[in-house]
Amino acid sequence: MKIAQIAPLYESVPPSYYGGTERVVSYLTEELVRQQHQVTLFASGDSVTSARLVPCCQKSLRLDRDCIDPLPHHLLMLERVYRMAREFDVLHFHVDYLHYPISRRYRFNHLTTLHGRLDIADLVPLYREFTEVPVVSISNSQRLPLSWINWQGTVLHGLPPDLLSFNPKGGDYLAFAGRISPEKGVDAAIAIAKASGVRLKIAAKVDKADRDFYRSEIEQLLDDPLVEYIGEIGENEKQEFLGNALALIFPINWEEPFGLVMIESMSCGTPVIAFGRGSVPEVVREGLSGLVVADIEGAVRAVGQVGSLSRIASRRYFEEKFTAARMAADYVAIYQKMAQSATKGSGQAGIGPR
Repeated sequence: MKIAQIAPLYESVPPSYYGGTERVVSYLTEELVRQQHQVTLFASGDSVTSARLVPCCQKSLRLDRDCIDPLPHHLLMLERVYRMAREFDVLHFHVDYLHYPISRRYRFNHLTTLHGRLDIADLVPLYREFTEVPVVSISNSQRLPLSWINWQGTVLHGLPPDLLSFNPKGGDYLAFAGRISPEKGVDAAIAIAKASGVRLKIAAKVDKADRDFYRSEIEQLLDDPLVEYIGEIGENEKQEFLGNALALIFPINWEEPFGLVMIESMSCGTPVIAFGRGSVPEVVREGLSGLVVADIEGAVRAVGQVGSLSRIASRRYFEEKFTAARMAADYVAIYQKMAQSATKGSGQAGIGPR
């Protein structure tokens, strides 16, 4: 198939540091190319891909000090996508709802993966208007606030199986990776480490929006001999950070749509201790790839139990459920189903104004 992948421009594909959506787009794109599909990636100019790259800004906008407003860059990207749309069997968007008004006015196969939270009241009138837009969820729990929209399927994220290697031994510290923000629960992770007496290493970035939270709520908590704040890490540092951990701590304070770091940890063999909110029960296999708990007290008990879990079982569970090949196959099945429906509905699948 001829497939366009349209990525956000905030990070490169793949990102140099943190960036869950762009990382997933990269894994999907590379796997589709490996499966011999013709893939075009619309992304920032510093992206690296084996697909055809259409650069839509010079470099990732988060790292571009000259970028004040990211919206114009995304609108220009969408203009490029629609100018080239006739080349593709399907357009796969990863930019939320920016393209909906234009997509409504053209006749082509398009699909949107919703990567973020949907429990926002502002989204309800949007989706009441754009009822026809075909969308994909990244977990079944993500759908709950908007269960009535045009869902085409749920596709759980996947990683290349050789991205991170299995570490049979692990280590003696707890790992926290992601963002320092209220919803990610780094304060809970610190409390768990202190109560259990086990070291905690924190590899996380602080976004501009979360700087006040970091300074007022978190910074003073880092001054503890059990806590080591490493800062933001890149892809090449994840193997050592996650693979050498006793467990990943994932004490989320919101309905997390997926949580990519959980499957990154499991791919190393490192089990996950997570609060059972959002997608966690769909991602973590209780007693096999980790322990799902309700609160800090439960997590402290889990720290004492997690060493009894089989690290090889965690890796095997990852290989069974969360590879990029499985993710790409799920998406291709949806692409093909949509193409067949379009052909039956109109006599031919085509692209052009309605």
